[in-house]
Amino acid sequence: MKKLTKTLGSLVILAVLLTLAACGGGSKALDDKEVTVGVTGGPHEQIMKEVAKVAKKDGVTIKLKVFSDYNTPNTTLDQGELDANSFQTLPFLKNQIKSKDFKITEVFATVAFPLGIYSDSIKSIDDIKEGDKIAVPNDPANELRALQLFEEAGLIKLSDKAGENTTKKDIVENKLNLEIVELDSAQVSKHLGEVKAAAINTNFAMGTGLNIKDDAIYHEPLTDNPYPNYFAVRIENKDDAIVKKLKKYYHSDEVKAYIAKQFKGSVVTTW
Repeated sequence: MKKLTKTLGSLVILAVLLTLAACGGGSKALDDKEVTVGVTGGPHEQIMKEVAKVAKKDGVTIKLKVFSDYNTPNTTLDQGELDANSFQTLPFLKNQIKSKDFKITEVFATVAFPLGIYSDSIKSIDDIKEGDKIAVPNDPANELRALQLFEEAGLIKLSDKAGENTTKKDIVENKLNLEIVELDSAQVSKHLGEVKAAAINTNFAMGTGLNIKDDAIYHEPLTDNPYPNYFAVRIENKDDAIVKKLKKYYHSDEVKAYIAKQFKGSVVTTW
């Protein structure tokens, strides 16, 4: 009887420990000497390589995993295959957390990519005429931002209720009867010749040789830009020691100088 009682007691203790682990008791702090960070190809990748150089001097290794789309980095982070990622604005992150129930969070601001309006055929936003076609990216975070930029330029007016899921259907005033073409973010620049003007994400604009200072006919502020990108981790790791170190490396003078020299205003620091 005593053996049975002892066995039952052990099983109860084991069950409690397993329950605690399932509820987060088994969460593990990130290694403070080596981390894997997901980035999108292009500027984010280039910048993180510079951050990695700064970290290396402090004995920390940053391994990069490069993605070609905006969705996989958050899925991979949430599933534990990455330690962190660096590629997205806060509205985009919040939208993904809400729609996919990701247990991830932003931890510090990184850089901003001012959004610009470009054209192959006109030199001024004022040259857009009646019935012209204009293009915008069609993902939730970027379409709102692009339509707001055209609104600031005086071409359209959005509903007061426009929010994270805004599309061209939320345009309440379009005096020039402009045709709004919604395209995948990565495709907008490839169709620039087919429209009068297009709002193109900076990383894709740069990929086709466009510079926001020299080529955009209208753009967001280059200083104090309202759409900074963020470094993200799983919620359980937001207070880990390595996160504070990564912020220090990213916000270093070396990285800031590199960004200013390399991107010439198309990518700007937020610190």
